[in-house]
Amino acid sequence: MIDIESQLAHIKRGVHDLLIESELIEKLKSNRPLRIKAGFDPTAADLHLGHTVLINKLRHFQEMGHHVMFLIGDFTGMIGDPTGKNTTRPPLTRDQILVNAQTYREQVFKILDPEKTEVCFNSTWFDSLGAGGIIQLAAKHTVARMLERDDFSKRYATRQPIAIHEFLYPLCQGYDSVALQADVEIGGADQKFNLLVGRELQKHYGQPPQCVLMMPLLEGLDGVNKMSKSLGNYIGITEPPKEIFGKLMSISDTLMWRYFTLLSFKGNDAIARLKSEVEGGRNPRDAKVILAQEIVTRFYSAIEAERALEDFEARFQKGALPDNMPEVCSASGPIAQVLKGAGLTQSTSDALRMIDGGGVRLNGEKVSDRNLLLNSGQTIVLQVGKRKFARIILV
Repeated sequence: MIDIESQLAHIKRGVHDLLIESELIEKLKSNRPLRIKAGFDPTAADLHLGHTVLINKLRHFQEMGHHVMFLIGDFTGMIGDPTGKNTTRPPLTRDQILVNAQTYREQVFKILDPEKTEVCFNSTWFDSLGAGGIIQLAAKHTVARMLERDDFSKRYATRQPIAIHEFLYPLCQGYDSVALQADVEIGGADQKFNLLVGRELQKHYGQPPQCVLMMPLLEGLDGVNKMSKSLGNYIGITEPPKEIFGKLMSISDTLMWRYFTLLSFKGNDAIARLKSEVEGGRNPRDAKVILAQEIVTRFYSAIEAERALEDFEARFQKGALPDNMPEVCSASGPIAQVLKGAGLTQSTSDALRMIDGGGVRLNGEKVSDRNLLLNSGQTIVLQVGKRKFARIILV
C-alpha cells in the first residue's frame, strides 16, 4: 500500500472537510484495507457529473488498495431525504427505485473497478430489521438532536410541518454505517448532520466511529447553483459525447479549475502546471479541451472524444469564435428577449428579424424557431451576424 503521507494528500484533494484527520491517520497506520462507504439514493434515472465527485473519491481510495462499498439506498430512497430543502422530498415507489438502481449499477462502473467494488443495497438489513428494530433504532437518538439539523430547525422555527418519517432518514443512513462497519463515509458537504449520526450510532453499537469525508457540491453550468437536473444546469454522463464536450467548453475560465480539481484524474502537479501555463498566456480554451476530452474518454472512448473535438472545432473555432467574447448574465425566457437583454440586438423585433433571416446561432447551430425558450441554469453562446458574440449565463 502507498505510504500514509501520500495517501492522506490524495484523500484530501478537493475535500470540503475531514472529520477527524487524526483518527483517519490512525486507521491508515493499521496497514489494512479500510472499508470506504458512499451511499446514493436512486432518486433519478441517470447520474450527472455532480454525482461523480463522490464516486471519483471512491476511486481514489480504490487506487490506494482500500475496500470500496457503493451503497444503493433502495430502502432510504423510499423515505425521502429533505437535505438542503425546506420541504419534504417526495419518496419513490419500490419499482421506481429498482429501475433507477439498475441504471446506477451500469453507470458507476465507468469510473470504479467492478472487480474491486462491493455493491450493497440497504434493504438487505432494513427488511430484516423490521418494525421493532426500527423503533429500537429510533430510541438511540433524541428529538432535540434531530432539531440541530439546519433544515429541520428552520422549518420548526417557521412552523412548517416536519413529518415523523423524516427523522428516520438520518438514523437509517447512520445505521448503514453500522451494518457495513464503515471506517470512512464519503458524502456531500450538505450531508454533515447525517454523516455524524453514523459516527454516533457506531459508538452505540460498540464500533469504532467512522471518519467523515465531505466533498464540495459541484456548481452547474451557471457557475452559481449546485448541479441539478431540476435547474437544467447539469452535464449527464450518458449524454451524447459532443453534448458533454460542448457543455464543458461553455463553462467559465474560473469554474474550469474547480472542475479540474473535482472531476479530473490528473495529478495535482499536472493541473498546477497547466494553470501556470494559462496564467502565462496560454489560451484557457486549450485547458478546457484537455478537460472535456478526458471526461468524454472516461464515459465513452478516446475516439469519441476526438470526434467531439472535431465537431466542436467545426461549429465554433472554424466559425471564428473570438477569444475575447464578452460574458454576460441574462434572464431566461424567449430567445428574442435574451438577445436584446445581452445587447446583441437593439430590440426584440430586431432579434426576431435576425432569426427569420437566419442570422442567429445558438452554440454554433442556426436558430429557426423564433419562439424558442431558453431555460435558466444554462451557459450558452449566441451569435448575431458575423461579428456579434456573447457567452450568456441564463438566470
